[in-house]
Amino acid sequence: MASTNQFMKQISAAAGRTKAELVLKHAKIVNVFTETIEEGDIAIEDGIIVGIGDYEGDVETDLKGAYVCPGFLDGHMHLESSMVTPSEFERMVLPHGTCGVITDPHEIANVAGTAGIQYMLEATKNLHLDNYFMMPSCVPSTALDESGAKLHMEELLPFYQNKRVLGLAEMMNSYGVLQNAPDCIEKLQKTQEYEKQIDGHAPGLSGKGLNAYVTAGVASDHECSEFEEAREKLARGQWIMVRQGTAAKNLKKLMPVFDTPYYQRAMLVTDDKHPGDLIRGGHIDFIIREAVALGADPIRAIKMGTLHTAEYFGLKKRGAVAPGYRADLTVLNNLRDFQVLRVYKDGKLAAENGKVIFEKTAETTEWDAEIKKRVFHSFHCRPIQLSDLALTKKKNQIRVIDLVSHELITKERIENWTELPGMAAGVNPEKDVVKLVALERHEGNGHIGIGFLGNYGLKKGAVATSVGHDSHNLVIAGVTDEDIAAAGNRVVENEGGLAIAVDGKVVLDLPLKIAGLMSELPVEEVDRRLEAMKSLSQELGVHEDVDAFMTLAFVSLPVIPKLRLNTYGVIDAEKQQIVDVFYSI
Repeated sequence: MASTNQFMKQISAAAGRTKAELVLKHAKIVNVFTETIEEGDIAIEDGIIVGIGDYEGDVETDLKGAYVCPGFLDGHMHLESSMVTPSEFERMVLPHGTCGVITDPHEIANVAGTAGIQYMLEATKNLHLDNYFMMPSCVPSTALDESGAKLHMEELLPFYQNKRVLGLAEMMNSYGVLQNAPDCIEKLQKTQEYEKQIDGHAPGLSGKGLNAYVTAGVASDHECSEFEEAREKLARGQWIMVRQGTAAKNLKKLMPVFDTPYYQRAMLVTDDKHPGDLIRGGHIDFIIREAVALGADPIRAIKMGTLHTAEYFGLKKRGAVAPGYRADLTVLNNLRDFQVLRVYKDGKLAAENGKVIFEKTAETTEWDAEIKKRVFHSFHCRPIQLSDLALTKKKNQIRVIDLVSHELITKERIENWTELPGMAAGVNPEKDVVKLVALERHEGNGHIGIGFLGNYGLKKGAVATSVGHDSHNLVIAGVTDEDIAAAGNRVVENEGGLAIAVDGKVVLDLPLKIAGLMSELPVEEVDRRLEAMKSLSQELGVHEDVDAFMTLAFVSLPVIPKLRLNTYGVIDAEKQQIVDVFYSI
């Protein structure tokens, strides 16, 4: 809140009695209230917009007819998916016009519990980028998994005292909500008692089930993949988050949401986006650009990426270029290709021509003991021995977790057991079958799941990752046990990360020291290594339409049909039960 003196200065500058601190001259202003373009000056005092019209300032910047819209807001994302620290993430997205994000720290919470959430709050509190948070609702995502924490409402409730915590993140357990599961009911009721928002996650939910879900207070959904689903949820009072990320891309099928009346309760989100896509494609600006190319009205698209997000989350005086609003502004060349020329954050120039103009915010080195232990030293599994990977033939056929192109779902394929020279038992490159391993890394209990992966493409070597939704254990796919052990042990040695091994030696790696999810390296180096690993994985046979690491990150998630592999073994996600890797009728 401004002091009385600042408050009076703002009013005086707005009235034109005194010069404003900063005036952006000759702007084409995107008015998200009237959905029109105004021409004029923007007067700014103490980080607040105080006037639109004809103004004089102590400092004047001539925009020469460039377009100015509100700074963009991402309504739902997992910052951990960027694989970099919050300060590095800021360096990526601010130049794309993003001034605020609403983050669900679901991934780091599955590894480090409340210490992970506290790390995210501490690491973001002094950044230029506004970081708001929704508390993870489902840690772990299912009882049929081994995560690093279990979070009930009693652990989450203290975080509601923080003004940057806006509510409860995607309530994935829609079945639990509909069945009055006590844990779900407590989280929903307590969140509403604190007058916080509740986000949804209920793909395909309709009819009376949807009625019950909305009655419980779930106000939005970002999982719609078809317009008819979005329309029904809008009709029942939910807000729709149109998602366009790295893995899930729903924009094209949801384009009717940009029309009247649907767009009035819709916003734009990325959910999960990798650094290469953020650097080369963009963030919310990318979604707007894509939507306009597909026929959306540009001002409506901007409104869905600014004002609507602010209104949904109760962020007052944000999301518009108007008197009394925060001076978070994005300067654009035009409303066709949306090239971001400049970004003003709280009335100060923060980025220009694709680069931030401030020094990187230093990460604190004074983490408390619990954060050091749970976040920075989260790997507790011993080195992998070849004997750990042994699989003895029990039957003549095996279950193969068969990938489906461009989908997260898998299918069950039955193949004959093979023992080929120079390969792990069961591996058959001609049938596109490789070995798949999942190792528990939170408690060091030695649990190892062994299975087989199909349609991955790998013909040589092994690929390992500690990013494995949602519990983030160690997942490895490989052709030989020697390569599987080498790649996995490098990840263990690095206390998290990615690795590729060939002929028993690690060729490339990327340490992810922070909870096994995020790197301490600069984003440019993270991107360089990821691109090199992508290229190498394809040289080793991974199909071009398969992301070698993202595929492994989701193949362990035991809530998406059909088959998955985690530390318990092969999981039939539809039946929610463990099944034998060996098949019998």
